Amino acid sequence: MADVFTALADSTRRLILDELTERDGQTLFEICGRLATNHGLASSRQAITQHIDVLESAGLVETRREGRYKFHHLNTEPLEPIVGRWPIRPRGTARPDPAEEQEQP
Repeated sequence: MADVFTALADSTRRLILDELTERDGQTLFEICGRLATNHGLASSRQAITQHIDVLESAGLVETRREGRYKFHHLNTEPLEPIVGRWPIRPRGTARPDPAEEQEQP
């Protein structure tokens, strides 16, 4: 889970994930173009490639080769343990006490 937090810690990597959420299956050229157009981020292709490599190492991005093109896809599966660790509850509700749960038959 630490590699997922490390990958999410960088704002550029979060923007890459945002762009893949908007339109999955983009090439590096497309991602760079969308980052420049939508966010004013003019990073080199090499810099974006390094960010994508970190996201891929964390399992948040998967790649698929098709001929000479490489397509990048968002994978939210590594986020599931994070969501499971801190489940969302309505405000004002207390987390159940594990000792109380064990006492009930």
